[in-house]
Amino acid sequence: MATKALPFKTYLVGGAVRDELLGLPVRERDWCVVGATPQDMLDHGYTPVGKDFPVFLHPATKEEFALARTERKTAAGYHGFRFDTSPDVTIEDDLARRDLTVNAMAKSSNGELVDPYGGRRDIDARVLRHVSDAFAEDPVRVLRAAKFRARFHRLGFRFADETMALMRSMVDDGEVDALVPDRVWAETETALRGTDSRVFFESLRECGALARVFPEVDALFGVPQPPEWHPEIDTGVHTMMVLDQAEALSPELDVRFACLVHDLGKATTPAARLPSHPGHEQRSVKLIAKLASRMPVPRACRELAQIVAEFHTHCHRAFELRDDTVLKVLERGDAFRRPERFERFLLACEADARGRAGLEDRAYPQANHLRSARSAAAAVDAAAIARDLAPDRIADAIRRERISAIASARNADPCRVARRAGKG
Repeated sequence: MATKALPFKTYLVGGAVRDELLGLPVRERDWCVVGATPQDMLDHGYTPVGKDFPVFLHPATKEEFALARTERKTAAGYHGFRFDTSPDVTIEDDLARRDLTVNAMAKSSNGELVDPYGGRRDIDARVLRHVSDAFAEDPVRVLRAAKFRARFHRLGFRFADETMALMRSMVDDGEVDALVPDRVWAETETALRGTDSRVFFESLRECGALARVFPEVDALFGVPQPPEWHPEIDTGVHTMMVLDQAEALSPELDVRFACLVHDLGKATTPAARLPSHPGHEQRSVKLIAKLASRMPVPRACRELAQIVAEFHTHCHRAFELRDDTVLKVLERGDAFRRPERFERFLLACEADARGRAGLEDRAYPQANHLRSARSAAAAVDAAAIARDLAPDRIADAIRRERISAIASARNADPCRVARRAGKG
């Protein structure tokens, strides 16, 4: 069926209006249709895609057109809503159900701004404020609010006091406990892929939600570390600083996730051993596995995180390691078959080394030292060795040659030579 122009009031809504007012690029446009029925949309050639309520795709632009709707809470959690999409729902009714005032604006076809809840005012004041107390009916809004605060942190946005108070009450009332792991991870992934993701986690901690959705991360705050290595002392603060460094070094999700969880084991160090954390690496590996079994963390994120957790202290001590230990790190990190992942391991370790108060700009020659060692070991001609030996002797012979190649490469590294001479 050919597409016909809609004879109904159609409004640009949500993020497109907000970002346009902020002077930011508009990446996608969502539309709200007032006065139509689902059959009207079908009759005009639009394709239905909504499961919970009627949303349609424009057949040419593929932009989303949703029928104006209201919602009423009927059960716990973010699925517990009943929607009304009757033709008499107004644009103001539709905007009333949205989370934050900055997202509750619309623009008519003639360019008129529809702003019944003060979104323009809050944009000018750089405030994130809930539209109404209905905010408390959907626990996902706590995650979304934290995500928006991180996204707009560099523009100076903050939470309205009453919005933070409402988020705290949602945690206290147990509403946040209804969040499902899939949705928690989806919002977390978006935050980690963006900028200032530390603000996402700090916002969740401020309202108490971090302890509910990421208890392993929340437990790091207040845990001391040796000040000679960690001038910031607090392990949770360190983790947030490492996230900052990860964003500066890599756009990759697995690197950033690894930095978030690399020190989880420090929260389980016995009090008598503090501020040292012997064995925290292996404890971190186990806690990452536990977290990843609870949430749909991608396999690549889990695997890199566990490698970083287990071997980041080895990487920091790269110049002091024995040659065979360097090979062990390379083998356990699958550096020969997956050099691109080993590179991400090194980036995460560099972020960890720089995520410390006053040390954010220091050099990290350990990474290049291990890169050179990997290149030297990878250059060993395993096929040539295998041709001359019995099968049961091949693996040991290859390891010996790789260790020898690693030793030669490391002894040629001027940074290591200087350290051994006491000059670096």
